[in-house]
Amino acid sequence: MNLIALSIPGFFALIAVELLVARWRHKRVYRFNDAVTDISCGIGSQMIGVLLSATLFGAYVWVYQHHLLDLEALLPGPWLWVFGMLAVDFAYYWWHRKSHEVNLLWAAHIVHHQSEDYNLAVALRQAWFTGATSIVFYLPLALLGLPPVVYGVSSAVNTLYQFWIHTELIDRVGPLEAVLNTPSHHRVHHAVNARYLDRNYAGILILWDRLFGSFAREEERPVYGTTTPLGSFNPLWANFEHLRAIARKCAALPRLRDRLGAIFGHPAWHPSRPTAPLSHDALVARLTSKYDPPAALWIKLYVAANFAIAVAITVFLLFFKKQLSADLIGSLVGLVLATTAVWGGLLERRRWAPWLEAARLAAAAVILAVMIERGVLTQLLG
Repeated sequence: MNLIALSIPGFFALIAVELLVARWRHKRVYRFNDAVTDISCGIGSQMIGVLLSATLFGAYVWVYQHHLLDLEALLPGPWLWVFGMLAVDFAYYWWHRKSHEVNLLWAAHIVHHQSEDYNLAVALRQAWFTGATSIVFYLPLALLGLPPVVYGVSSAVNTLYQFWIHTELIDRVGPLEAVLNTPSHHRVHHAVNARYLDRNYAGILILWDRLFGSFAREEERPVYGTTTPLGSFNPLWANFEHLRAIARKCAALPRLRDRLGAIFGHPAWHPSRPTAPLSHDALVARLTSKYDPPAALWIKLYVAANFAIAVAITVFLLFFKKQLSADLIGSLVGLVLATTAVWGGLLERRRWAPWLEAARLAAAAVILAVMIERGVLTQLLG
């Protein structure tokens, strides 16, 4: 049972509710191009998950087979699940913290922070490769003896919880602010204000941040995004841009130890001096100059229509991947990733976008013909 896949209709329903509430309050919290890119990144993350999830979960299962403790005997009944939720949340905190403190890990995680807006669609803006970086932080739980099913469900619940905290429409939630991660706490985490950088890493419990000295209260207005704006609606570029930046930084450094610092040091690290936080004037400018190239209405309508198809294919793959051949899975994953890249290109009016779209449509026709010839759709849906 894939809890994330089952939650997809709920995600879109709540995004619609947020849109309606924002309009009622006369607030603009969504931009079409940015929201499409957010969800494109999430779709791409799920597609990469289709290819890698079995391997990553298999690594957890393999380590669990060599576990040191019998937690099922030590923690009978619901206590095992309580421990699992706390342990997964604790491991998430450290993965998340190190993903902001180690540049190579930041290269994978940065995608989630690139949006200059803050809304429920941003919650779906997930990076392609964070599954590969996070599993290292969860393997100690397997060695400790946390059963794979408890780990899998706890991890999914941890992810689902964090969906609702990506909104500007909820202010404070009273006494719960002392214990739980909330929209106010997480707005701090997504902000580039100097006082907010590297703060509030929590998944569910903000207690970890309070305990380990990384907590900050929301005081001044948050400015969202990354210190160096991405300036693109292409999810492929979003996932690889910072790796390119690291490579360029290393190429400009003559000493090996400095190159290692560029890879494994803090993202702001530099051998001469760290990168300075954004000034007040720069923050003000960021509020009024978001990356927002105009797009024609027909392009938006075309992207919206293809968006619905891509979501349908994503859900189809998440539910039926075990019944599909490897070549079909690879073809469908490639098709969806190309689709999201086309959206970015069309919204930015790139010259290559129409040519890629023509190739994508031709590939889609071939894949559909193969599926019909093999009777795949009849077999799965009949």
